[in-house]
Amino acid sequence: MKNSTLRTLMALGAISIATLLPIHAHAAGCSAASVAGNWAYTYTGTIFTPSGPLPAASVGHFHLSIAGNVSGSQARTVAGQSGLEDIAGTVTVNSDCTASATIQVLVNGQLQRTAQLALVYDSSRNHARMIFQSLVLPDGTNVPVVLTVDANRVTTQ
Repeated sequence: MKNSTLRTLMALGAISIATLLPIHAHAAGCSAASVAGNWAYTYTGTIFTPSGPLPAASVGHFHLSIAGNVSGSQARTVAGQSGLEDIAGTVTVNSDCTASATIQVLVNGQLQRTAQLALVYDSSRNHARMIFQSLVLPDGTNVPVVLTVDANRVTTQ
């Protein structure tokens, strides 16, 4: 009887652990809520124009809401010409900690360009690496770029 009870308890314990593993794995994954907060970033790279390549860089900050909405501002320079800009957009976060973002850049409320980015979150979701996949002007012109972003979460939601 003791062996039968012990085997039953061990089986129930194994089932309980097996049942909890998917919950733990899901909790360790990413979501918009798990990466929400205030972020600081830099981006650097090259913008390719018909006149030739132009170096570009920016520093900025943004707030990412638990719903995946982005708002912030940046100081940027392109070929030595600087400017201040606002950013707004959305981020879609996957459970494997990859994500995609659509970001609009505005100056005095006027749309300047829209960027599509690919992201990956690492360092316990407190760091993000990004690359621009496209940059489109308001008239629909696609501007070729090679721009990468390095971002750190400053505070959580």
